[in-house]
Amino acid sequence: MAFNNIFFTSLRVIIEQPFLYNPMKSYHKELWMQVPARMDFVNITGEVEYALRESSIQEGLCLVNAMHITASVFINDDESGLKQDYKRWLEELAPHEPISRYRHNMTGEDNGDAHHKRQIMGREVVIAVTKGKLHFGPWEQIFYGEFDGMRKKRVLIKIIGE
Repeated sequence: MAFNNIFFTSLRVIIEQPFLYNPMKSYHKELWMQVPARMDFVNITGEVEYALRESSIQEGLCLVNAMHITASVFINDDESGLKQDYKRWLEELAPHEPISRYRHNMTGEDNGDAHHKRQIMGREVVIAVTKGKLHFGPWEQIFYGEFDGMRKKRVLIKIIGE
């Protein structure tokens, strides 16, 4: 019951404050990626931090989104052994060959595995922006995961806040 009282007290304070017009900013940028390998991981943290500086947003949220169905964006440690482990693990879960393993490849494509790998690793990440910086935990970095490389693909960076 005490929790509910605290929640409703907090809610009442917010409702009773006068509405002040404070327009939220919105910024977006697209990165173009062309990874020469069929599967690889690229650290894009620096590019996202640069976009955040360009936006001049100090408090808010930053979305980083792979704009292709066979690519991923995720957060993890930038450690070479971990990246090698991911490649091995993903290939064990969804091996590229035999191509005939995937019904998707009956359409004439050979990337059925890449769709599965993307599903496992995810489409996007959202990072809090605090005092003009990405609010990471220890060792966190943003990665673009490519699972059907050798062609151009986009990554969307969308930052909203004040």
